[in-house]
Amino acid sequence: MAIVVRLDVMLAMRKVRSRELAEFVGITESNLSLLKSGHVRGVRFETLSKICEFLACQPGDLLVYVPDEEDDGS
Repeated sequence: MAIVVRLDVMLAMRKVRSRELAEFVGITESNLSLLKSGHVRGVRFETLSKICEFLACQPGDLLVYVPDEEDDGS
C-alpha cells in the first residue's frame, strides 16, 4: 500500500509558493518539503485542514492511494 502526496501538484495548479503555504499553515518550509516528498509518518488533521483551506481543495486532492503491484509468481 502506498499513499502518494500530490501537494506539489496542487501548489502548481494554484500557482502558490511553498513559502506562502508554510506561513499560512504555521509550519516550517522544511517540514512542508518533507510532507511534499512523502517523507513523513503522519500529518495532523489540523495541518491538513489548513492546507485544504489555503488551497481551496479536498484532502483527496492531496493524498492518493496507489495499491502495490501483486507478485503472482509468474
